[in-house]
Amino acid sequence: MRHRAKGRQLSRTSTHKRAMLNNMASSLFRHERIVTTEAKAKELRPFAERLITLARRGDLHARRVVERKIHDREVLTRLFTVIGPRFAARPGGYTRILKLGHRPGDGADTARIELLAE
Repeated sequence: MRHRAKGRQLSRTSTHKRAMLNNMASSLFRHERIVTTEAKAKELRPFAERLITLARRGDLHARRVVERKIHDREVLTRLFTVIGPRFAARPGGYTRILKLGHRPGDGADTARIELLAE
């Protein structure tokens, strides 16, 4: 039973899910948009938005907290120098999920998650 269990399991162990979200967030911040399944996009959205909120703060503690999740130095620098200041005046809602339809191979619902322009 899943009493009070938050989030989607995504048919993975908790450590695999955490690693997958870290990698997907890195890809999102590097390319500004990624195509994935709808369930993964919905699970990634709050994860990535928390990291962007920390990047908006920009202090040393926030950088160290984000560094635990994003292991790529280049992406980390981009997050704090480009993406964080871009959303400085925005109080949240930094991403958009667009549904794309079904994937040809297995019929999974796909979606594109992207960072907003402002």
